[in-house]
Amino acid sequence: MITTPPYLKPGDLIGITATAHRIEEEDLYLAIKIIESRGYKILFSPNLFEKENQYAGNDRKRTEDFQHLLDHPNVKAILCARGGYGSVRIIDQIDLSSLSKNPKWICGYSDVTVFHTHLHQNQQFATIHSTMPISVKQDTAANLYSLLQALEGETLQYTTDAHPLNRNGKAQGELIGGNLSILYSVLGSKSDINTDGKILFIEDLDEYLYHIDRMMMNLKRNGKLRNLAGLIVGGMSDMHDNKVPYGKTAEEIVAEHVAEFDYPVCYNFPAGHTPDNRALRFGQTAMLTIDGQTELIIPA
Repeated sequence: MITTPPYLKPGDLIGITATAHRIEEEDLYLAIKIIESRGYKILFSPNLFEKENQYAGNDRKRTEDFQHLLDHPNVKAILCARGGYGSVRIIDQIDLSSLSKNPKWICGYSDVTVFHTHLHQNQQFATIHSTMPISVKQDTAANLYSLLQALEGETLQYTTDAHPLNRNGKAQGELIGGNLSILYSVLGSKSDINTDGKILFIEDLDEYLYHIDRMMMNLKRNGKLRNLAGLIVGGMSDMHDNKVPYGKTAEEIVAEHVAEFDYPVCYNFPAGHTPDNRALRFGQTAMLTIDGQTELIIPA
């Protein structure tokens, strides 16, 4: 049974921390301005602007910061300031027990995927795959708004254009997933997810095409693609090729690996490392309809 944290209302306190890459204070100004204009209060984690090489402080400080916001009695949601790399280095040091007494939303995407999968698999908690404060200055205005809608418990409903690789059909199931590279990296670990009967979302950035094939092959060999209710493919952005071309796009590689299955599949969904990165509530039941174009509904 999935636990859905309480939805937010103006006046609530939102915490911001950095679980991976270092962050500069000025990178947060615009996001804070917009969030505060909606009536929310902001709390920075104590070591938010620490720096150790590429990280936002060492593993101990990043763990302490996340734990501080997790245990804080008044924080209703935690926004991860940015991605990069490093969240997996601290996930096993975090004590999640306070969530049972004081549930709260964990929000972010990319490297934050390890929190989504770990919380879903081990705590049966709903989370929000969404834009992060560092991204707001280059986002569409709708991205942060969709995060606030998700936090406030509104029904999320998105319609996207038809894609030539789409496979029509209808699906209903828990929505899970995140960044493909992270899903690949947690296979076999405590953060690995059971995908049976669920709608899986995947996206990725800055990968070689043969890496996409390797990751999809591994998910397939591990049975992660066999029993899905449906598959949503978000942005497959800034892909690279070798001197000898791989011969397929990232979307064509995904299509090849799911060709033997009969569930609905859509491509180019507006989520992931794209300017249009709409919020998704993971762990909640979603309805996916693909009939040329795609409609995804995630009720509150």
